[in-house]
Amino acid sequence: MTTYGAGAMTNSIPEIRDADFLLVIGSNTSEAHPIIAMEMKRAVRRGAKLAVADPRAIWMTEIADWHLQIQPGSDVWLLNAMAHVILEEGLEDREFIERNTEGFESVAETVRRYSPEEAETVTGVPAATIREVARAYATTPKAGIYYTLGITEHTTGTDNVYALSNLVLMTGHLGQRSAGLNPLRGQNNVQGANDAGATPVFYPGYQSALDPGVRRKFAEAWGVPQSDSPGLNLNQMMKAMDDGSIRGLYLMGEDIVISEPNVAHVEEAMNHLDFVVVQDIFFNESCRFADVVLPAACFAEKDGVFTNSDRRVQRVRKAVDAPGEARADWEILVEVMRRAGLEQPDYPSPAEVYDEMAALAPKFSGISYQRIEAEGGLQWPVPTADSPSTEYLHKGGVLRGKGLFQAVEYRAPAECADPEYPLVLSTGRTLYHYNAGTQTRRSAGPQLKQPEAFVEVHPRTARRLGLDDGALVDVVTRRGRVRCRAMYSRQVAKRVLWMPFHFPEARTNYLTNDAGDAVTGTGEYKVCAARLEPVAEQGPAEQRFRGAFAAAGAD
Repeated sequence: MTTYGAGAMTNSIPEIRDADFLLVIGSNTSEAHPIIAMEMKRAVRRGAKLAVADPRAIWMTEIADWHLQIQPGSDVWLLNAMAHVILEEGLEDREFIERNTEGFESVAETVRRYSPEEAETVTGVPAATIREVARAYATTPKAGIYYTLGITEHTTGTDNVYALSNLVLMTGHLGQRSAGLNPLRGQNNVQGANDAGATPVFYPGYQSALDPGVRRKFAEAWGVPQSDSPGLNLNQMMKAMDDGSIRGLYLMGEDIVISEPNVAHVEEAMNHLDFVVVQDIFFNESCRFADVVLPAACFAEKDGVFTNSDRRVQRVRKAVDAPGEARADWEILVEVMRRAGLEQPDYPSPAEVYDEMAALAPKFSGISYQRIEAEGGLQWPVPTADSPSTEYLHKGGVLRGKGLFQAVEYRAPAECADPEYPLVLSTGRTLYHYNAGTQTRRSAGPQLKQPEAFVEVHPRTARRLGLDDGALVDVVTRRGRVRCRAMYSRQVAKRVLWMPFHFPEARTNYLTNDAGDAVTGTGEYKVCAARLEPVAEQGPAEQRFRGAFAAAGAD
């Protein structure tokens, strides 16, 4: 939003297959976004070059031309060093920079200090590799960057995105097919939730909550005065719950005592609340703190629209009736507002809810249920009824007028390894389970593949600690300890640990750091100092664990 004027993938998912260069950074694409990964594999089979920057040797690194195995939290050093090479070798697109951007000189001045040779000492990536990847990216016209939570879940997450944005602007890889900057959204309709205003700083359609004209427009449309200050992000909300500033909480489709960092602090804050509502499709861990649980319908039990990762607004159609008393989320919310005394229009269906949003948000004004039925999914912006779907953004010029370069300096993670906690713990998702496990832990197939929690540890590190493959260990950080099985893995570096966070019985997020990014508040899930402590074995469980992983590996 800050640098380009739109917070979304600049390109479409089908364009990936036509790219000639792919930089995948902070994304375990084949496990977290397998459909998008299929398009990347198609591109590679067609001859595209692939660079993967990730602390782990993920599956995508097996088909990559370069694996930049960076130290967790060193992304700014790597990206600034790539920019250094591009400018040092005169590979920047001067014409694009002068015509379409502002702030270039401040970035040029900053990245001069980030040589690949110095970057190697911080990131662990050889200087020669940094130079090769920078040259390949800058000199390939159809070059796209793809990132996700491995970039944003840091105290420097915003800086990481700025550094990526700088690379795109200095090479002119914007406003064209198969070339741009593409955040891959973490789950279905994350993009749609943001589009609809589920953020503390934007109304629907990314209209600023700080703009008095915008506030007046929505106050008139909704018949309710609007606050002249933005709301709190999730990290700020957790702290406000703890200090008593927030007394009530309404949770909808989010199991925060599994998914938030530093869970012990979250649970303590939840105990301070006067009233908690949980609205979800299953009884989850957060329901233990609830005064009221409202049963919601799942995606297959309701009508509406979802917006996917590449801005495509698509219809979702009810397949089966919701069980018991469960209702669609929009029906529950309208009923709650009515009972709270707020008069609501008569919404016969979600189509009328969407029409109201589209009428107030210019990006979506030309999208209607009728058009979607006739044409299929439409990609915003579609400002009028006769405007075409926008396949890729910034064609003919950057949406904000001028692309904004943002100089960023490297800052170390909030917590680094030390003698007491000599290892670095990072977290993420697996192919078999999803987020808090609310759905996948209830499914026999994924449970058979991955029955319990584990921590990946390099064999040399494990042997130095006297740990066998499958040994029971305590993973310990400054915030707590979690017991699980150690899994030998050469995917991780020698001083790095990796854990999934899908298992309520071994909650990884008791360990993670809730130090937040200064702009977004996103917690630092990807880096915290840790150590391993062996514990006494419990024979049969160890055998079950090893057998399950052997079966999964054989597949």
